[in-house]
Amino acid sequence: MRQKLCLLIIACLLPLSIDAADQPRELENAKITEAQLKIGKIVWLETAAEKFFSVYTQTINKGNLGTVILLHDIEGYPNKKPLIHDLRTRLPNHNWATIALQMPARETNAELKEYYGLFEDAKQRVNATIDFLQQNNVKNIVLVGYGLGAMMAVYSAVENTENLLAVVAVSLAAPTTNHPHAQITELIRKINIPLLDIYAEHDWASVTASVRKRKIAGRDNPHYRNVSIPSAKHDFQHNAPLLSKRIYSWLSRTFRKRENLLR
Repeated sequence: MRQKLCLLIIACLLPLSIDAADQPRELENAKITEAQLKIGKIVWLETAAEKFFSVYTQTINKGNLGTVILLHDIEGYPNKKPLIHDLRTRLPNHNWATIALQMPARETNAELKEYYGLFEDAKQRVNATIDFLQQNNVKNIVLVGYGLGAMMAVYSAVENTENLLAVVAVSLAAPTTNHPHAQITELIRKINIPLLDIYAEHDWASVTASVRKRKIAGRDNPHYRNVSIPSAKHDFQHNAPLLSKRIYSWLSRTFRKRENLLR
């Protein structure tokens, strides 16, 4: 009887799913972000299963070209410096509002492969954000992911091509794995909207080693572009402004091309 009671207690303490996000850690990230925040405001969004927070930053001018959804890297959060913070605050100066999402979190120091089971949750958060933006009459929505967030962005974009103007994958890895959610090259082949695959010259080995595979996967998409940032490392510590410039310049060209086609 005592053994059965102990097993019952242990079962109650275990998470309901091995793929459940670490909610306490996400709430801690919300507190950290709120304490740091000087530009933008926190917006809470909701999927069918959970609430999550985001940081929305308006453009300087009243009119804007659209809104960029930002997905952070592993161990990150919506105001993480240097890259996500730089994109979040710099793109609005160039007529792109931003909404940076808290992505499903694992425990500290979890490996990349431990996040693959959360890709579906990540997609639901992206879907909820797209719904929120469309309800607020946003016409042009762009999905930008960094590192792990780039993998989540590609996964989320496949079923959202009609809702997105473009996708930007920063430091996109294509790891060797049997997990169905992380078949990155197959996912790239399914994306037929503008896709900017941009990475650091000295990026993660899993990023630089798969450049050729990603190029081949994107060759049937006339709007796919693969770009390297010279001398940069994965953290873009000294190259975040240059990366931001490359992204907003490409987005503006993509926007103009679409507008010309619609005329």
